Amino acid sequence: MKHIFKFSLLASAALIAFSVGAEAKDLGDGSWAKERFQIRVRGIGVLPDSGGHTTINGKPEADNAFVPEIDFTYFFTEHLAAELIVATSPHDLNLKNSDLGNVALGETMILPPTLTLQYHLTPDNQFSPYLGAGVNYTLPYSEDAAGGTVTKLKADGSFGLALQAGADYWINDNWGINLDVKKVWVDVDASINNGAITGEVELDPWIVGTGISYRF
Repeated sequence: MKHIFKFSLLASAALIAFSVGAEAKDLGDGSWAKERFQIRVRGIGVLPDSGGHTTINGKPEADNAFVPEIDFTYFFTEHLAAELIVATSPHDLNLKNSDLGNVALGETMILPPTLTLQYHLTPDNQFSPYLGAGVNYTLPYSEDAAGGTVTKLKADGSFGLALQAGADYWINDNWGINLDVKKVWVDVDASINNGAITGEVELDPWIVGTGISYRF
């Protein structure tokens, strides 16, 4: 995680450095001008790269989810922007090869708002790729225990780091098609049966999406 943190800091610094001296396009009058804003609606796949450990051993796993997502982008300059994505996804949780065998833990909803700082390489071109780095907060909620061995399930929220790559392909001045990939590193602490079993679940999802972009 330390290496990931250092890499993300370096990536953020590089994005800022590359943006220095960029010739600014018309971003409207004032910091709240509509020309500074962009909105996207995507369909995303939240694909956990699960791992972790528990007090009864085994490997925690979360299944994939496919949900709608909306994001808001604000341009500080022609090249430098910040993006906030908002979505929520349902996941089944299981524990494989534990001391009790394979155990169905239950279901949870995940709210993973992610804020990235982006560098847009060719913002005035029809094909406009970008890179980003930032932070994610993963908040599990509406946990529902599977029953049987697991009568109560609780997971805590946690911060993680995120890297991003994507591109817009502009059909006209306002509308475009977007493809976006994020990698998020996040661990959550889990408690089963009021703490009788505890563990750390490494979700570390890939978030892959495509959708429609609109710029004002």
